[in-house]
Amino acid sequence: MTLHRHSGIGMTSDRTRARMIERLREQGIKDIGVLAAMAQVPRHLFVGEVLAPRAYEDTALPIGFGQTISHPYSVARMVEVLRNGDVLRNGDVLRNGKELQRVLEVGAGCGYQAAVLAKLAHEVYSVERIASLLGQARRTIRELRIPNIKLKHGDGNIGLAQLAPFDGIILAAAAERPPQALLAQLADGGRMVLPCGVGESQHMLLIERHGDAYDEQILEMVHFVPLLPGVA
Repeated sequence: MTLHRHSGIGMTSDRTRARMIERLREQGIKDIGVLAAMAQVPRHLFVGEVLAPRAYEDTALPIGFGQTISHPYSVARMVEVLRNGDVLRNGDVLRNGKELQRVLEVGAGCGYQAAVLAKLAHEVYSVERIASLLGQARRTIRELRIPNIKLKHGDGNIGLAQLAPFDGIILAAAAERPPQALLAQLADGGRMVLPCGVGESQHMLLIERHGDAYDEQILEMVHFVPLLPGVA
């Protein structure tokens, strides 16, 4: 990997990345660990070269196969909730959330969110249903030499029962309702964050497991591609 490709030039420069972090602060992201992870991961490497100059804009971008890379706020907010619940909305103090051990991501896409999670968790397992998209993600993750991400081709609705339990599960696609298989793979005391709903009626949902009980909290409105079954 050449230094200029990693660091970026022009619209993919460190200065541009720093402006993204400042914008995330202004939008209410308070977890300093999440902000640091977002600052460290070169988002422009996860989109095509044509779109690289737009990588740090606050927008979703196409990555092929009808999929998108979520806009930076959505990634930061969902990871912040995974680490903190929703407590940060009640105060202005910057803080670090709980340390994550084993995390499952459903919907690897281009691999960007997994790379952010890898800065904050010991093990990240990410499932992607589209084989060609997963291949692209693997190449980028390999180029960045991120050792604690394992990418899997499979149906995210099923998860990875053989590796459960997970103390964090995060979905990058909207489910009509929380998949039962994923709820069963959540560790006691663990959190799941997902976009839930159909079409324009989606919201971010936080689920916390306490024994056999699952506490749900509806957060802000969101818009994600739908979670589809099977593999492609």
